[in-house]
Amino acid sequence: MMRSLRLPAAVVAGLLLSTAAAVAAPKTASGPGPEPQCFKPWKADTKYMQWPKKDGPYRVAIVNGFVGNTWRIQMIQTAKAYAEQPGMKERIKELKVVSTGTDVAAQLGAMEDFINQGYDAIVTIAVAPDGFDRVIRLADRNNVVVVPFDNVLDTDKVMQVNEDQLEIGRIAGRHILKELGSKREGKILEVRGLPGNSVDRDRHLGFREVVEKEAPKFQIIEIVGNWDDGTSQKATADALAVHGRFDAVFTQGGSTGTVRAMMDAKHPFVPMAGESENGYRKLIAEHAKDGLKGLSYGQSAGLVAISMKAALAALEGNPMPQLISVPIPVEDYTSLKAGVNYWPDLTDNFFTANAFPACGVNISAPEIMAKDAQNVK
Repeated sequence: MMRSLRLPAAVVAGLLLSTAAAVAAPKTASGPGPEPQCFKPWKADTKYMQWPKKDGPYRVAIVNGFVGNTWRIQMIQTAKAYAEQPGMKERIKELKVVSTGTDVAAQLGAMEDFINQGYDAIVTIAVAPDGFDRVIRLADRNNVVVVPFDNVLDTDKVMQVNEDQLEIGRIAGRHILKELGSKREGKILEVRGLPGNSVDRDRHLGFREVVEKEAPKFQIIEIVGNWDDGTSQKATADALAVHGRFDAVFTQGGSTGTVRAMMDAKHPFVPMAGESENGYRKLIAEHAKDGLKGLSYGQSAGLVAISMKAALAALEGNPMPQLISVPIPVEDYTSLKAGVNYWPDLTDNFFTANAFPACGVNISAPEIMAKDAQNVK
């Protein structure tokens, strides 16, 4: 004979509350959401997510991983500068910034700490594309909005912000093949980014997709530059010493260092695709007539600002695209203009793409350079 089990009312209420909390955030919603020209869904069938509305101002954490290159440093500076602009300053009660290195466990631990401390949103560059399921579930139980950007996660359980990294690789491949004309064999140098990241992986795959399909006889030599000028310069110098001449170069970052290594080795200028470092664009403008037929795409450090803006829009109860597509800013040797898309008087390691007119976001160079990349505890 089965006996019925009666639980105390307080226990029942607690179970109901815990169950409700487990599914409280986010829910699937209908779009469009606010500022559709800014928060553009990645595809026509991208789903929308909606979190319960919270009253501001909000506590926001930036959980960075690797901080050993100028892009990451500028990203942190940009986040601090954006948090002080009108329209953001009054909506952010507290901003914390930490950089945890390349260890996934350390990044997950930092995110869990911020959730347990009651932060409302966590904006992060993921150290790896997977392994974040547990922290996402914890965030959902606590109604915390998590926004990965740049190096995003292989999941549709959180709102994410990025440029199309596969397309960046394809753009690089198309540019190089166009500038090489009828030449369809030889050697191409590919300077990859930080190993283990989705950005490095996707750019590599997009580049290979184009080159291997249209010019399969090219030998592609891969080296690791960590998206850093110093590392890329040394790795490129070593590759030149071993392999001799290359017919073209695709670098994911550290582009200025790659060009300087070629100049130091007295390697002829060749068609090249690289990032939006100010130094790289200055070199293209100076040496395009000598053969540096360069393309410069911008994976902007300003993505952190769009991610912060999206996090606050979600906290205010708006339906948001699960994956937000940010347009890819691209310039080449035919379109560079001093004072417009590169700055002769600014440092080489300044990343040039920091304005997003569709989002009403424009962080000036002086605002960014006035900040540091130190943790805010």
